[in-house]
Amino acid sequence: MLITTLCYIEHKNHYLMLHRTKKAHDINEGKWIGVGGKFADRESPEECLVREVFEETGYSLKSWRFRAFITFLQENYETEYMCLYTADLPDSAGPAFASDDPADWPVPDCDEGELAWIRKDRIGSLRLWPGDRIFLRLLREREEFFSLKLLYSGDDLLEAVLDGAPLQTV
Repeated sequence: MLITTLCYIEHKNHYLMLHRTKKAHDINEGKWIGVGGKFADRESPEECLVREVFEETGYSLKSWRFRAFITFLQENYETEYMCLYTADLPDSAGPAFASDDPADWPVPDCDEGELAWIRKDRIGSLRLWPGDRIFLRLLREREEFFSLKLLYSGDDLLEAVLDGAPLQTV
């Protein structure tokens, strides 16, 4: 069993997205995701979130929302339980983010790929996991917490279950 966090940092209708291109033997290779990672021993979800975001972006989160609990099932991989968060751009980001033009916003270096600020309405054009498309839509449409179970065969999504009920969108 694998326990992880994933965070979508928001700023002016954009998410900070990570294009996974640098990590060896990466199940997410070539896909765009939020930032996050595996729990360390004895960490709470919030401690993991803050540590992973800092490691991947250099940002020290000050506020966030626990939005969903995601269960990933995939053949030949251990079950992954993921705590999904959204966060506002941290105060430590500073005046560099005052501009309304994302081209002016700094993009941190990351050991696991390239980070980029992507407009929320353009995220659908990126190479994403099919289940990520579902939970990103739910983040836009719902304020309340949700639980999502995703069953994969390779890159193909076979089943999605939202709050205990099968989704017909698969």
